Amino acid sequence: MTHPQDQYPPQDARTLPARDHDASETLLERVRQAAATGTALRLVGGGSKGFYGRPVAGETLSLAEHTGIVNYDPVELVVTVRAGTRLADLQAVLAQEGQQLPFEPPHFGENATVGGTVACGLSGPRRPWAGSVRDFVLGTRMITHDGKRLHFGGEVMKNVAGYDLSRLMVGAQGTLGIIDEVSFKVLPRPAASATLRLEMGLGDAMARLAEWGRKPMPITGAAHDGETLHLRLEGGASSVANTQAQLGGEPDDTAFWTQLRELELAFFSRRHDDRPLWRLSLPHRAPPLALDGDTLVDWAGAQRWLRSELPAATIRQHAAQAGGHATLVDRDRAHGVDAPFTPLSVVMDKYHRQLKAKLDPKGIFNPGRLYEGL
Repeated sequence: MTHPQDQYPPQDARTLPARDHDASETLLERVRQAAATGTALRLVGGGSKGFYGRPVAGETLSLAEHTGIVNYDPVELVVTVRAGTRLADLQAVLAQEGQQLPFEPPHFGENATVGGTVACGLSGPRRPWAGSVRDFVLGTRMITHDGKRLHFGGEVMKNVAGYDLSRLMVGAQGTLGIIDEVSFKVLPRPAASATLRLEMGLGDAMARLAEWGRKPMPITGAAHDGETLHLRLEGGASSVANTQAQLGGEPDDTAFWTQLRELELAFFSRRHDDRPLWRLSLPHRAPPLALDGDTLVDWAGAQRWLRSELPAATIRQHAAQAGGHATLVDRDRAHGVDAPFTPLSVVMDKYHRQLKAKLDPKGIFNPGRLYEGL
């Protein structure tokens, strides 16, 4: 699986033009019609993350025209943006003010949208040190099953009205409703950064990372490719320089982090390896799992990419025994696996179904995208 890098032309203005009122009403009317007829809707933004999750059968409802920055206050570090806005466009506007989305979201294509980013809930290499998508969602406005707009949360961290429902939309992959607008907390871009490579085995790397984790070091990226530990340092210039001198190693190409985030390293290429690609989410100090295949370690050990022909049940059993779970990333390589996400326990399945029934009683929003029947 290969994806183009996200290098796009910068925006000339701090705000992006919003879509017109008629387009918005058309979107609402499509939902009302679908609810009235019980028609399933396949929600599509930029289509860049269509490989993630189960296929959806239904009428396509595009959010591509649902664009624009509604409000951006660089002083308050808050931006509110419509779901169809290209992620690259939003990031370019933030960059003009020296700011960024702290969770370093992957694009997987130049048309990646803000709504798709929140719906899939994926974060980049900075995740263990900065936080996840969910941590920076202040509020959402969503379109409900009956074609209405509801607003949850707000634009400040202390506003908790409906806050949990906003967070439920993160990672729900559009199964609970349509993300209309999202308010994010943004942060300043680091003043300085450095990327290092240290030749060492995985065991030594994990021990070093555990030691460094107890110290105030400006580490924001740590990945091991089987032979080399790649580190990213970000922060004040003196802090980065002092830590770099303390750790040693050799300077590395900063493009490594973009390639890792976008799954563009050789490890991820189907031309090099056509075995199924798994994403293991584990406690960061979990030992290497006894699984046949090749592994690339990210998030200082908390995220591990696995290439393996082993049965899904075997991989998931090992991940669960280590305190984590396993996700089949690309359904094109499913090899008979119908459930890309770890099956829910009886109790969790009950809660998921109750939530789906409450927010989408007719099952029109991306039915089956996460799990069969949800």
